[in-house]
Amino acid sequence: MITTAALRAWWHHRQGLDGHLAGRSPADVLARTGWARSVGGSAPYLTLFARAGIGRGEVDKAVAAQEICELPSARGCTYVLPASDFPVGLACGAGAPEAELTAAVKHLDVTRSEVEELCDAVLRVLDGAGRPLDPAALRRELGPAVRGLGEAGKKRGTTSTLPLALGLLQGRGRIRRVPVNGRLDEQRFGYVPWVPSPLLDAPDGEAARTVLAARYFHWAGPASLTHFRWFSGFGAAAAKAVVAPLGLVPVGDLLALPETVHELAAFEPPDEPSYALVGWIDGIHLLHRDMHRLLDPVDTARPEPASTRGRTLGDLTDPPCQLIVDRGRIVGLWEYDPDAREIVRQLFVPEDDALRAAVARTEEFAREQLGDVRGGSLDSPASRAPRLDALRATAG
Repeated sequence: MITTAALRAWWHHRQGLDGHLAGRSPADVLARTGWARSVGGSAPYLTLFARAGIGRGEVDKAVAAQEICELPSARGCTYVLPASDFPVGLACGAGAPEAELTAAVKHLDVTRSEVEELCDAVLRVLDGAGRPLDPAALRRELGPAVRGLGEAGKKRGTTSTLPLALGLLQGRGRIRRVPVNGRLDEQRFGYVPWVPSPLLDAPDGEAARTVLAARYFHWAGPASLTHFRWFSGFGAAAAKAVVAPLGLVPVGDLLALPETVHELAAFEPPDEPSYALVGWIDGIHLLHRDMHRLLDPVDTARPEPASTRGRTLGDLTDPPCQLIVDRGRIVGLWEYDPDAREIVRQLFVPEDDALRAAVARTEEFAREQLGDVRGGSLDSPASRAPRLDALRATAG
C-alpha cells in the first residue's frame, strides 16, 4: 500500500516541482504537467517559473508565437494551453458558450439568429481591421448590430449581445484573444481572427473527451473519478464512458493509467526537501481540488489567515493564499507585498537554507519580472493587505 507521503511526492514529481523540467519550453512544460489555470492573475507565470525556471519574457514570447494560448477549455474555464492541445481544449469547452446562449434565449429575449448574425459581423470587422480590437472598439465598429440587454442582462451578467457572440466565436476556434500588452496577468484583451482554426484538427464529441481524460490522468494520476469530473465538468455517466477506453488501474481508492502504475512502483521519494512556491490555483492542488490530501492532519487546524468566520485550513476547498509545497505537502502560505517588495510567509516547518533559497528565487522573480503577484483579476495590494498582516502576525 503506497503511503500518503509517497503519493504526495509522486504528484510533486509528476507536476515538475522537483526541478527535473528545467530547460524545457513553456509549451512542453504545460503538455507534460497540465494546463495552467488563468483568472487574470500571475498563476500561469508562477506555474512555469516553479517548474522550469521560465521567465516572464520567455512566456510572453511563447504567447506571441502561438506556442501557448489562453483559451476557454475544460468546464468553459480559461487555461493556458500548449498548441498541441488547442483542438481538444476548445472542443471540450465549446458547450459553455452554447449554454450561455441558450440561457440568454430563454431569459433575455435574445434570438439565436441575431447572435449568429452578430458573429458574422464580428468576423467581417476583425478581418478588415488588420489589428486586434478590444470589446470597446468592436462595439464602435459594429454599431447597432450590438444590442444592450437592459436591467435583466445586468442581473445575469450579460449586458449586451456582444459577449455572447465573442464566446461562441472563441469556442468555435474562429477568433482568439490577444493580451493588449502581451502579458497574461492583466485582463485587457483584443481579438483577432484565427486562421486556420485549430478546430479543423479537433477530435469529435466523445473522442475529444477521451483525449482529455487521458491527458488528465497523465497529469494528475492517481486520481478519482470524482476528481476528474470536477476538472472536466462531465456528469457521472459521461465521465465513466470517456475513461473506459483508458484501462485505468486501481491504486488504493484512486485510479491511474497502467503506465503510471509502473512508473509509480519504480519511483523513490526523495529524502531531501524539494521546495516550490506556487499559486493558490496551481495544478498540484487544482487538478484534484482536494486540499486535504496535501495537508498534514496537524495543519488542518491552523486558522485561515484573515478569516472573519473563524475557519481553519481544514474547512476550505481552496487555499486562502499562495502555497509553499515540499514533496507534495503544503508546508506554508505566502503572499507578495509590492510596497515592501518582499514575500511574506507563514511556515508550517522550520526554515532551512533550501527553503530560504526557494523563497529568495521567487521573490526576485516577483520583484524584477512581475512587479506584483496577483492571485486573480480582483486581487490587489489593498485587498491583499489583511492577508499580509495575518501572515506577518503568524510568522512573528
